[in-house]
Amino acid sequence: MENLDSATVLIVSVAAIVGAFTLYAVYTAFGPPSKQLSDPFEDHED
Repeated sequence: MENLDSATVLIVSVAAIVGAFTLYAVYTAFGPPSKQLSDPFEDHED
């Protein structure tokens, strides 16, 4: 296996962190934890 440049390692690391954050956000928004979220527009209807 060849040695990777430090720039390549940095790019892959940042991409992995952004991907993990995005997957966690989608899971929180649409998965089982979304049942605990409240809709601020429904809370303050006039």
